[in-house]
Parts: sequence; structure tokens; C-alpha cells
Amino acid sequence: MKLIEIKTRDSALIEKLLQVWESSVRATHLFLSDEEINNIKQYVPQALKDIPVLVVAENEDGNPAGFMGIAEQMLEMLFISADYRGQGTGKQLLQYGIENYSVNKLAVNEQNPLAKGFYEHMGFTVYKRTESDEQGNPYPLLYMKRN
Repeated sequence: MKLIEIKTRDSALIEKLLQVWESSVRATHLFLSDEEINNIKQYVPQALKDIPVLVVAENEDGNPAGFMGIAEQMLEMLFISADYRGQGTGKQLLQYGIENYSVNKLAVNEQNPLAKGFYEHMGFTVYKRTESDEQGNPYPLLYMKRN
């Protein structure tokens, strides 16, 4: 995988990243209904445009296989296309974020135990839990930091 920091975020790229996002969410966020996924999906393009640091993992064909967004040492988003899960892409992205942007905090859905386990494997530990997500929805979040 080739990692690329994206400065210019055109609509074609945003559309490809939205497909990665949806593929990832449908594979990992089993607690969300189709309606909930479609509601959240409306906000993803703006989040992708606004995130200060956006790093995309491109496959051999030059298409996005995953991406992460970082703001002030906080991992705000990390999504891997279902086709590329379990192949080290997430680890490669997160390692890049740690090494180049000193990523040391993140929040993860408590109902996504595979993601929590991945972050624990990468050296993060839970320091706080909330009953709802940042939009006030009933999805507990675990806040994790790297020691």
C-alpha cells in the first residue's frame, strides 16, 4: 500500500472515500441499521473536506483501500475497505499517524470490539467512556490514549 497525504480533496476523491467508508462501516458497525448508516453518510463528505490531515492508502491500481483523518494528535477517523481488512493497511496508516503526527488519542465505538482490540494491540488503552457518541446518539464511545 502506498500512503498519500491528500491536500486537494475534489469530489471524485470524496466519492471514492465515501465508498471505502461505507464498505468499512457495513463490515464493522453491525449495531447500525441501514437507515442510521445512510443518515451518518450525509455528514462524511464534509468531515473529509474539513479534517486537517487526510492520509489515503492506495492499492496497486491507485484506488483508495483505506484512509485516516487526524486533528491535533487525535485520530478522528480510520476506515479500511472490507476487501482490505486484516491485511495490515490499518496498522500501516496508524503507524504513519503515530510517527508523523504524534497521534496519541482516539475514540472508538464500544460496540466495535474488533477496532478496540486493534487499537489495544497498537498500544492504546481506554481512559474514559461515554454513554453516547458525539452527536448524542446512544452508542457508547471509548476514549483511548497511547502511553
